[in-house]
Amino acid sequence: MLQELFCLSGLLLCPVVGIVTLLFIPNSRIRLIRVLGLSCSLLTFLYSLVLWVCFDPSTSKFQFVESFRWLPYSNISLSLGLDGLSLFFVILTTFLIPICILVGWSGMRNLGKEYILAFLICEFLLIAVFSILDLLLFYVFFESVLIPMFIIIGVWGSRQRKIKAAYQFFLYTLLGSVFMLLGLLFLFLETGTTDLQILLTTEFSERRQILLWLSFFASFAVKVPMVPLHIWLPEAHVEAPTAGSVILAGILLKLGSYGFLRFSIPLFPEATLFFTPFLYTLSAIAIIYTSLTTLRQVDLKKIIAYSSVAHMNLVTIGIFSLNIQGIGGSLLLMLSHGLVSSALFLCVGLLYDRHKTRLLRYYGGLVSTMPTFSVIFLFFSLANMALPGTSSFVGEILILVGAFQRKSLVATVSASAMVLGAAYSLWLYNRVVSGNLKPDFLHKFSDLNSREVFIFLPFLVGVIWMGVHPKVFLDCMDTTVSNLVQHGKFD
Repeated sequence: MLQELFCLSGLLLCPVVGIVTLLFIPNSRIRLIRVLGLSCSLLTFLYSLVLWVCFDPSTSKFQFVESFRWLPYSNISLSLGLDGLSLFFVILTTFLIPICILVGWSGMRNLGKEYILAFLICEFLLIAVFSILDLLLFYVFFESVLIPMFIIIGVWGSRQRKIKAAYQFFLYTLLGSVFMLLGLLFLFLETGTTDLQILLTTEFSERRQILLWLSFFASFAVKVPMVPLHIWLPEAHVEAPTAGSVILAGILLKLGSYGFLRFSIPLFPEATLFFTPFLYTLSAIAIIYTSLTTLRQVDLKKIIAYSSVAHMNLVTIGIFSLNIQGIGGSLLLMLSHGLVSSALFLCVGLLYDRHKTRLLRYYGGLVSTMPTFSVIFLFFSLANMALPGTSSFVGEILILVGAFQRKSLVATVSASAMVLGAAYSLWLYNRVVSGNLKPDFLHKFSDLNSREVFIFLPFLVGVIWMGVHPKVFLDCMDTTVSNLVQHGKFD
């Protein structure tokens, strides 16, 4: 009954209404603009929580399903639906957008109306990506997300290299998706439809599965990103504004992994099994390589960016374990990374706002002048290294359990990489917070204000909640994950 009252199209309309309303407000009304932008994003978040309350975890079928005819002379329709794979990514999206608006609150007069519009457009496109059930329209929204992110990095980036970083981000991710488009066109010509629910019941020969799997892999591997296709990420993070890094680390890095789970594995199960050793090898190498690279970085943002690559490649190991533990753990780690990595980028952004530098050698001794910041930074540094009791610990343990069932050597390599994760997390915290102050380089010694503390509170609650009581989240995913494993006959 409740599902009939609330629909996905209503969730998509929330940011659209905010976008249209803001277009008619003059730039001089900056206070009204930011209040309306924040109110609209908070309303969207509350609406997504209502969908969670109405969600039925006992079924693996898509819920809140709606379908609208898009092209009258084809079988392509705008189909919407949520299941255990996509529900929490929609909630994570609607959670982070208000945070992004709050981050730029004090400097909103300089940022202007376009700043809020860019994030509301990004929110609309991301919700559509996670709820679309038609492959061609998924591709349209999947690639459309690049446009607002390109603008966010290129216009509001922090340094002179921001234009180069924006083009690098755009071209890297767009180039890989060209192969996916060719695969989609082949699917449409072969089956006459791009509807996911119909394609899930269609069988392809092993040779065609391999070719189609590779076409999808080219797009999703860049988005994860997997080594050696990760070069765009550190550059994009370094040049992006703080809010841009939050949405990039929190949501955009999940699009590739989500694509593997939503399309590659259920549509091409035989090809997935064929390429699993290749994915395992690539991911294990990436975890070790990026963890060691993280230890050599001198820019605070690059340290967190490279650690994100390591975490996301651990996620791919969980996904391609192809069992309930591995996939469930990868989903939980993606959600955890969306909170922990976003919070760490916020910490770095706060330091940059005060001291106008992200070079590690200029920092030290902040515990004596920024005690509140030091405590919060410690908490998220510990969460980043998967301390028991935090959200990352549960996800990583489940991934390792799933990986041991599939390939013990890969699981052992991944587990040893967790030691490197602890090394760079503690090393970063020690360099920034401990030691002596460097007054020749740092001038503004002010601790967090009430607005900044308020921004971190929901991240703290989310990380502890997922770490102490993960059953709430895993129960909603379990039926869908079990159906995915059974559908591919991976057990």
